[in-house]
Amino acid sequence: MKPLTGISLGYFMVLLDMTVLSVAEPDLARSLHASLAGLQWVVTAYTVAFAALLLGAGAVADRYGAHQVFRAGVAGFGLGSLLCALAPDIWTLVALRALLGAAAAAVVPASMAMITRLFPRPADRARAVAVWAATSGAALAAGPVVGGVLVDAAGWRAIFLVNGPLAAVVLVLVAGRSVRCPTGFRKIDWTTQLTAVAALALLTDALIALGAGAPAHAATAAVAFVAAATLFAVRERRSAAPVLVRTTPDLRTALLAGAAVNFAMSGVLFVLPLLLTARLSPVATGLAFLPMTVPFAVNPLLTGRLVARVGPRPPVLAGLALLTVAGLVLGAAVATDAGYPVLVVGLVGTGFGVSLALPALVTLVVTTAPAGTAGAAGGLLNAVRQVGATVGVAVTGGFVTGGFGTGRGDAALVLCAVVCAAAGLGVARRRTADTSRREGVSRG
Repeated sequence: MKPLTGISLGYFMVLLDMTVLSVAEPDLARSLHASLAGLQWVVTAYTVAFAALLLGAGAVADRYGAHQVFRAGVAGFGLGSLLCALAPDIWTLVALRALLGAAAAAVVPASMAMITRLFPRPADRARAVAVWAATSGAALAAGPVVGGVLVDAAGWRAIFLVNGPLAAVVLVLVAGRSVRCPTGFRKIDWTTQLTAVAALALLTDALIALGAGAPAHAATAAVAFVAAATLFAVRERRSAAPVLVRTTPDLRTALLAGAAVNFAMSGVLFVLPLLLTARLSPVATGLAFLPMTVPFAVNPLLTGRLVARVGPRPPVLAGLALLTVAGLVLGAAVATDAGYPVLVVGLVGTGFGVSLALPALVTLVVTTAPAGTAGAAGGLLNAVRQVGATVGVAVTGGFVTGGFGTGRGDAALVLCAVVCAAAGLGVARRRTADTSRREGVSRG
């Protein structure tokens, strides 16, 4: 069906942009004379805008019509990508990447609303959502390889040029009347939403500056972050249209686990290309990531069956455990220069860890959310995951530069393991608390 193909392709384009840049980092740095902090901002500008604006993007789709928001997001993404390819300097590229993140935030919730409109029958909708969701794994798997081929052929600018034609195809596929969605009267608190963007951007700036060895800059940004976060909390409490859903301890634990998974995945995708491209071409670097990215595409279907059989918590715990072990293996491989065969073990563990944890976390979040907030909680999970990705790149980059006491990537990779281990302990404690509570009720 053409509309579903277009919707899925739009989602593919947005997610591809999150990983395709990884192997272009060295060429980008040479071409624009960028520092590592500049590279961090090229990556995180996208995820900052994506994460913060996802909080209210669903409300925007409801207010103005999901089909119109989707088309505007796709058109903006295509145009913004072409402008990125023409960027004359690193900070222009950073600003344009932030615009791409905003366009991506418009596409994702709107695409889900369009699918709901196109497939009113639950069975048909479930199959359509499965197709839509499968594109995420394909995009994450294809990103490093596609990026490597394009960079080898024409340099880093080529990775942005492909999005223009891709966006045009998507717009043609979703041009029919069948995807039209009703507009509504849902209120949108734009000031609170923009305050969330500012708070996350300032936190990112503080972490990048600290990692780059600029403590005065970091302190200024941290103070500004606290002020912005406080303002956000005050406005959110008073708002007639809050952007956050009410959370429970179980939901907060699941959200933190989602952030930890993306912290580790983005940290690995940021740090390893910087190390590998010293010895490998961009294409070879992209191919080197296949042991990590292929499980993103093939394992979620198996995870879905596992969740149906044993519930979401065991796969989440297994995924976080795999990510912990994988981070330690990758860190040891880098520290000892053990060679690619050892890296493969860590990459495979990372791929299966992510593809076990994330699909199960979606179910865990939906089932632990307060009644009537499952959709909003799912959107919050997506936003928190992007926050994890943003912080992951900001912090691991600081370890690579030496700003956090080491100039090697091994410490950054070990940190990814520590973050996932802490998240796993949190999920395990909540599981133990739930079991004890149920036993107490049973005895009573």
